[in-house]
Parts: sequence; structure tokens; C-alpha cells
Amino acid sequence: MWVALAFLSALLLGFYDVAKKRALVGNAVMPVLWFNTLFSSLFFLPFIISSVGGFGWFDGTFFEIPQGDLRSHAMVVIKSAMVLTSWIFGYLGMKHLPITIVGPINATRPVLTLLGAMLIFGEQLNLWQWGGVLLALFSIFLLSRAGKSEGVDFRRNIWVLSIAAAAIVGACCGLYDKHVMRTLDPIFVQGWYTLYQWVMMSIVVGILWWPKRTEKPFHWSWAIPFIALFLTCADLAYLTALSKEGALIAVVSMIRRGSVVVSFSCGAMLFHEKNLKAKALDLLFIIIGMVLLFIGSR
Repeated sequence: MWVALAFLSALLLGFYDVAKKRALVGNAVMPVLWFNTLFSSLFFLPFIISSVGGFGWFDGTFFEIPQGDLRSHAMVVIKSAMVLTSWIFGYLGMKHLPITIVGPINATRPVLTLLGAMLIFGEQLNLWQWGGVLLALFSIFLLSRAGKSEGVDFRRNIWVLSIAAAAIVGACCGLYDKHVMRTLDPIFVQGWYTLYQWVMMSIVVGILWWPKRTEKPFHWSWAIPFIALFLTCADLAYLTALSKEGALIAVVSMIRRGSVVVSFSCGAMLFHEKNLKAKALDLLFIIIGMVLLFIGSR
């Protein structure tokens, strides 16, 4: 069950990346991210109000948010800060790089999560899963070669470094998610962390973007609400998967990076990006890695 939920999350993440890229074309990064957090928090607001007010509107349903103590909320606040930091770096990189480069870079993120999962949680991978991980590592090398033909130097490009920073923070967040989901309900985490993110992002926008809004103008895009829709559904599937007995964070994280299949395909069709043949080889190794991980998880 948790493997199927991880694959569902991967599909939705692919559409999330596409909507994000579309919204960022010629647009300021910070307000786009602010609207993303706003729409996500509005989706969960009725469930939070029902819980805090004791109205019981959703009692007995999946969207019943349990009451949480101060420690539970503190854990969610930490998660919100980590995710938001990763998003800021990731959005900046996505705006300035082709999605056919960003997607595969993000697809290698679970390798970092794997190392942490082995060290912190004592997770063990079988030979099939190790094969998937090694193919993901090999794809980094291939992608760096493809990027050079487009003038993207992986060692010096600031936007590549931004995506790398997003990947590192995101991997740490993945490990933290495993810890959080041992004690907290998925809908509690998802509901409150979206609200806390919106509050944090409002502060960031007020400090970093609002004073310079004339220099970095924002225009509305109908892709923006779809960013929140796809991400919310993807995260619900992800957190529910982690809450299942026997779920391996290293495997779930790797499967979720299969979203690159969707983002790569849309990058070719919608954004008409270049050098697709070389990048497709990198994508092929990632897909094979996903298959190996699936076989090893059955």
C-alpha cells in the first residue's frame, strides 16, 4: 500500500513541477510561492477550524484533524521552516534553469536521504534497491555532461547550486518526516504545516519582495492555484505512505522522484527545451532505477 501511495505522490509531483515552471515564467518568485502557501492553507483551514473550535464537522472522516499538544505543533513548525527553505532555493533554481535539468537533479535527492536513513534509522536496502540507487548516482554524471552543452556548468552556476541546496535541505526534511510520522497523524501534520508555512512566507515576502515589487513585478497566472492543488494531494499521499507500517523513507523518497518522467515530458512538449536526446538517456537510467526499487520493495 505504501509503495502505491509513493507512486501516486510521484505522479502528482510531476504535474506540480510543470505548474510551478509555468507560473514562474517571467514572474517574481516570492509572490508565486506566497500564493502557493496561501491556497494550500485555505484548503485545510475548514478542517483546522473544526478541530480548534471543537465543532466536529469532519469527525470520523479522513480530514478529522486531532488535537495536538505544544510539542506536536513545535515539531510541525520545524518541518514548515525546513520545507519552506527548500522551496525558496528550489523555486529560484526552477525559474532560471530548464525543467529538463531541474527534474533529473531533484530525482537524485533520495540518495542523500538514503545515507541519512541508513545512519539514523538503520534502514537496510536489498540488492534490487541498491541497483536503483547506483543508477541514480550515475544519472548525475550524465546530466552534468548534458548541461554543459547548454552552457550550464554544474560546478559554477549559481542556480544549479540553488537546486543543490534545495535538494540537501529537502533530504534532511525527508529524514525528519520519518521521525515526525512515528508519532503524529498525517492530516494533522499536513493541515498545520501549510498554515505555518503561509505565516512564515508572508514574513519573507514582506521583507524581501514587497519593498522591491516594482523591480520584480508579479502577474497572475492560472497555473498558480494548480501548484497548490497538485502539491497538497502529493504531500497527503506521501505522508500517508510514511505512516504505514514497514514504509522505508529511502524507498519512498526515491519513488517520489519518479515525478521527473512527467516534468521531463511536459518540458519537451510545453516549453520546447533543447538537448532532449542526451537528457533522455539520463532519464532512462532514472526510470530503470525506479523499476528496480519497486521490485525490491515488493
